Amino acid sequence: MRIGVAGVGRIGTMHAANLAALSQVDEVLLYDPVPGRAQRAATLPKSRAVPDVTDLLGDSDGVLVATPTGTHPELVRACLAAGTPVLCEKPIAADLPAMSALVTEIEAASVPVLVGFQRRFDPAMVELHRRISSGELGAIYHVRATGFDAQPPDLAYLPGSGGIFRDLLIHDLDAVPWLVGEPVVEVYASGSVLVDEAFAAADDVDNAVVLLKFAGGAHAVLTAGRHDPLGYDHRIEVLGARDSVAVGLDERTPLHGTPNAYSGFPDRFHDAYRNEMRVFTDVLAGRAENPSPARDSLVSLRLAEACEQSRRTGAPVRTHQWSTA
Repeated sequence: MRIGVAGVGRIGTMHAANLAALSQVDEVLLYDPVPGRAQRAATLPKSRAVPDVTDLLGDSDGVLVATPTGTHPELVRACLAAGTPVLCEKPIAADLPAMSALVTEIEAASVPVLVGFQRRFDPAMVELHRRISSGELGAIYHVRATGFDAQPPDLAYLPGSGGIFRDLLIHDLDAVPWLVGEPVVEVYASGSVLVDEAFAAADDVDNAVVLLKFAGGAHAVLTAGRHDPLGYDHRIEVLGARDSVAVGLDERTPLHGTPNAYSGFPDRFHDAYRNEMRVFTDVLAGRAENPSPARDSLVSLRLAEACEQSRRTGAPVRTHQWSTA
């Protein structure tokens, strides 16, 4: 099996290395629009640089897209036209109209397209999803999600980040509805600037709280921020009628007195990223279903936009017309 990687910056290079480590992958083909970058990354095992997207598509059984967000729709469409399955880093498009149009094309093409929300591939999260879906936890009462960066992002990144809900909290806005398996009917969000006034200058906040109400009556509380002095903290806790389970609460969770706390997302989600590549190759081989379909990305983006609206107006936003299906 040969897998192409479009974009070999930090995350693309990580994906390429994880692909090369899989026994079922014979070769990893690398393309990047930045001159010389693919050639430099081709020192990875099993890897070979190719000069353009045409060569990448022509020689690959599947393609991983890790280029800047603005290029995602074009590359996904090129894969669809070639009949080549694709795993695209989130988001597959920058705004809701563009994403809606692309999802329609993806579903009409019947070519597998996976979206790189890495939490759906995290082994512990997959097991939590199984337990909820099987009824082992019983009726879901409450979900608590925590997401704090160890250090704020580069301040130059802020104006184009899309804001805390589309950038940082988008992962929880994808994962929590996926876990609960019900439509969100109401969203309330609030935010503050506590870390750096640069966030206010970018019309953003650096700490936020989100309340989601689901159709069955369960609630989820999402808390997120751009700075945790103890480390990178991303975890989810689910309370049900029969059991209560936490993911990400372990000996490396950044709490007082924790040695060797998680330093960042590559560290915290190391197993998730490795499993993501394995699942992608299993989907290509027909051994697995797509765990992160494109249509679900519409749910998380709509919720992010509802959060932003709620933060600005101070009022909850009804979302009863939306579904996770």
